[in-house]
Amino acid sequence: MALKPRITESPQVRLIDLKSKPFFIVASLEVGNTTTKSILTATNMDTGRTHIINKVVRMTRDVRPPRPEETVFGKTLTGVELTREAVAELVRSTLTESLERASLDVKTDLNFVVRSTGVVAGFDSPEEVGEFIKALADGCLMAGVPPKNMTPPMSISNISKKFQKYSKLEKVIFDGAVAGVLPPIGSTGVEIVANEMEGELATAGIKEAAKLTDVDFRNPCISIDFGTTLDGRITNSDQPYAKTVGNFCGYAGAIPDAIIRGSKIVDSKVGTALEVFEKQKPPSFLTLKMKAKAIEEYARRIHELIIIEKVPKDRKRYGSVPVRPDAAEQIGVTLIGCDVGKNGTDMGKLSAIGMEICKTYGLQIVYAVIDEVMAGVVCRLIKVAKEERLIFEDTTIGITGRAGITGNKPKLILKCLEEMNLAPRIDERVVFVDDGLARGAAVMARCMNSLGSPQNPLGGRHGGKCILAQRIKLQEK
Repeated sequence: MALKPRITESPQVRLIDLKSKPFFIVASLEVGNTTTKSILTATNMDTGRTHIINKVVRMTRDVRPPRPEETVFGKTLTGVELTREAVAELVRSTLTESLERASLDVKTDLNFVVRSTGVVAGFDSPEEVGEFIKALADGCLMAGVPPKNMTPPMSISNISKKFQKYSKLEKVIFDGAVAGVLPPIGSTGVEIVANEMEGELATAGIKEAAKLTDVDFRNPCISIDFGTTLDGRITNSDQPYAKTVGNFCGYAGAIPDAIIRGSKIVDSKVGTALEVFEKQKPPSFLTLKMKAKAIEEYARRIHELIIIEKVPKDRKRYGSVPVRPDAAEQIGVTLIGCDVGKNGTDMGKLSAIGMEICKTYGLQIVYAVIDEVMAGVVCRLIKVAKEERLIFEDTTIGITGRAGITGNKPKLILKCLEEMNLAPRIDERVVFVDDGLARGAAVMARCMNSLGSPQNPLGGRHGGKCILAQRIKLQEK
């Protein structure tokens, strides 16, 4: 029985419907290490389905350089320096372009904005992320977003008339749980891993996108987001809210980026795999068969440089992401990390192998090796989760992000998960999602506004019903 990857694609939506039907329109603004995106989503409140209206993607490295009077508060993984003002301008122009393309008005059509960042690797502490989030808010305000569209409403009268009948705000308030999962709160309240918010959005986004497939992706679940940095969550099956019992951190897309930088096709400092493979045809079945031995051997050599483990207690940074493994342990959260050397010290060795593959076999084989390597990373992460007893008999797995869903990766991932004997018919438990983060932003905005669709729930347990009644009970206490 061949395994069939379930890969979600978003159905299109027409402007006339956006204007006439109860579509809740959300902009997800994300400044990542590689790309800065403004993705507009529209959720039909009658059906609970989310459509992606459009996405505007820019390279983060094209942010303007700091001016003499500005303070640099962080840099991307490739060392591009960022100031609050420069980030705000980048956000403003990306958001404005995406609204113009959709013929939507920032004041009257846009209902909410959710901002997030993956550029935490260059920061010294989780607290510095706050400064970055403020820069994103500055950019939104400069683009004309009303401040009320960036924070949860205090009462139902703060929600626009059109959506009041869909809001459960009078029954249940936003208490920090998104799509039925509580975030891990450290003993000091400081996040235990700097990109936890990315993990939260990715988990919610995968839950929403899984509605387009036959996979019931509710708790317990594992979500893995392979952007440039790795993030994601492992949840248990507690009711009404599942707890976050695991978090992923470290490198993800940065691994293929390092391999491709050795090829000299992209900039050796800030080049990314994204630029090459958008133009490159994937290798044919015949090529893969003939070169299978070489591909396997290169993948094995690369895996020897990649460390995947439970994050050791003494680390302050893992895969260049600020972490607090001690605080995590106190609240029962396991951190699982992916590193190359120690905080990327062996990235150069990956580039050297990339150069060798390219010289000997050419780009198509680099492509194939990267697919093999990233599928192996997924399986090794899941293996550690299994060893740490974080996988339950009905756990579902969701994967999003460029380094996890492109090329031949979904098929290879299913193949190696099947070999791990996690469950019969593993393909019915795994979903691959485009833009998990943006979809997660749409879910987050709905949760903040208590806009639910009980007939099509995201929260709750695998196979179970909506948790609204349990939530109301919990909040009455």
